[in-house]
Amino acid sequence: MCGEGKHVHAHPLSPRVWWTVACAALIVTVAMGVRQAFGLFLRPVSMDLEIGRQAFGMSIALSNLVFGLAQPFVGAWADRHGAGKVVVASTALYVVGLLLTTLATGPLGLNLTFGFLVGLALSGTTFVVVLGAVGRVVPPERRSTAFGIVTAGGSLGQFLVVPAAQGALNALDWQGALVALAALCATMAVLAIGVSGKPVASTGPAGAEATSLTAALKEAAHTRSFWLLNAGFFVCGFHIAFVATHLPAYLRDEGLSESVGAWALALIGLFNILGSWLWGAWGGKLSKKRLLSALYFARAVVIAIFIATPLSPLSVLTFAAAFGFLWLGTVPLTSGLVGQIWGVRYLSTLYGIVFLSHQLGSFLGAWLAGLAFDVTGSYLQMWVASIALGVFAAAIHWPIDERPLVRTPLAPVPAA
Repeated sequence: MCGEGKHVHAHPLSPRVWWTVACAALIVTVAMGVRQAFGLFLRPVSMDLEIGRQAFGMSIALSNLVFGLAQPFVGAWADRHGAGKVVVASTALYVVGLLLTTLATGPLGLNLTFGFLVGLALSGTTFVVVLGAVGRVVPPERRSTAFGIVTAGGSLGQFLVVPAAQGALNALDWQGALVALAALCATMAVLAIGVSGKPVASTGPAGAEATSLTAALKEAAHTRSFWLLNAGFFVCGFHIAFVATHLPAYLRDEGLSESVGAWALALIGLFNILGSWLWGAWGGKLSKKRLLSALYFARAVVIAIFIATPLSPLSVLTFAAAFGFLWLGTVPLTSGLVGQIWGVRYLSTLYGIVFLSHQLGSFLGAWLAGLAFDVTGSYLQMWVASIALGVFAAAIHWPIDERPLVRTPLAPVPAA
């Protein structure tokens, strides 16, 4: 089956729609860019507060967990009241969380600020909320491409915000740098204007939207394809968290310099900008489930070649470019499938549930890799597990039924 764009003439998008897409992409650029900069604060914060790196790492792990757990609820709020209100409230939490972090004196303070407050703020300023707003204004045949553009904003932020944050750290202390990042986050409240507006019921390709949030949740819960999407996105989170968290340490263990690890992460971000856009564009023309199968299988192949090839700076950077191209291409395809099958009225809620699965995979990918290394002194088991999970994800996407859900209209009530 081909995707939603086959045999459909793609009409030009209106300025209003482009404004929504642009604001959504910029919100993700700021929110994820600031989030990607947190690793720069590990050393200065842990040394200044004399808490050790494990305590700082726990605050980031807690942030990831809260980020995921809050997604279904924040998504439901966005579906009910509109993405704009959610982004504004979450922006306030982001700013307050960063400012209060400057007052932290120990692990508890970091867990409450960097961990809980910032994690909750991220849930309302990133993909789930803004993609729901975009999905409701972009025509079905262009939706996947638009999702790809917004997703690419996350990596764009990695290139624009992270170097700026490092410059702020060089010029100021870590508290001053966090204040600067808080000021940057405040701009999302203005960008929220572009994704504002209360969602209304619409007529999708299935002929009707779910009549209520409860009905939408029941429909998804009783559909095998929904759970297959959850399982696949779990694998995505596992892969990304393992590589992002442990690749630099793995390379140092193997005798390569820290600069190689830094360049590897930079290349992953760079090629993800291209990959997110292209996978999203392809999703508007081809079968999304088959593209997802191909993407996950390609991840397994790239990892297998990487660990089978003698390690060198060239092999690392080649791996980073290839894996970066596959990094977040899953986001426009997975979110696009949710909207394509179940409609866009409750897209933020349903995709929020799927994204929770992604974050649970992220938690395990980062934590199990550390545990495996502590027990065995090697990451080999995790690389092998990542290959197996990639093949698994490729297989389980194939039986997904990506046809729009057909709903039977309610029969009219007979006159008395």
